[in-house]
Amino acid sequence: MADKKIDAHPENKSYIEYVKRKDPKTNLLKTLSLAFLVGGIICVIGHVVRDIITAIDGNLDKQTVGNIVTAVMIFIGATLTGIGVYDDIGKFAGAGSIVPITGFANSVVSPAIEFKTEGVIYGVESKMFVIAGPVIVSGVVAAALVGLIYYVIGLF
Repeated sequence: MADKKIDAHPENKSYIEYVKRKDPKTNLLKTLSLAFLVGGIICVIGHVVRDIITAIDGNLDKQTVGNIVTAVMIFIGATLTGIGVYDDIGKFAGAGSIVPITGFANSVVSPAIEFKTEGVIYGVESKMFVIAGPVIVSGVVAAALVGLIYYVIGLF
């Protein structure tokens, strides 16, 4: 049975009712719980990696250990995306899967995989930073501005 034609103006009461009928219902408690649980598990994995690295070489300073953990977590996120597992995690956990490090790796690898049929340059390399590119640019610009402000304040 076809729906009757609805005027698409948001002020139209029948349109609002139509949207409410069509909008998928979500269980907010379940969604938030899964996001919290999976995001927490990803963070725990990062801590375990940190503990393993520290156990292997206890002489490393915190910054070096942090850099190694970051690289390992990016590798894990990219690998799981490449074999199709990270998408399943995202479907299950929602926002819990976008914990910064692994979510960043996923946002770089996913478009590269999607456009690999376009070739290396026009597909993989040009699409790799479609999602992550604006985040990287914004971060670099923000860091430059904060550094400039810090420098100017330091002059006084």
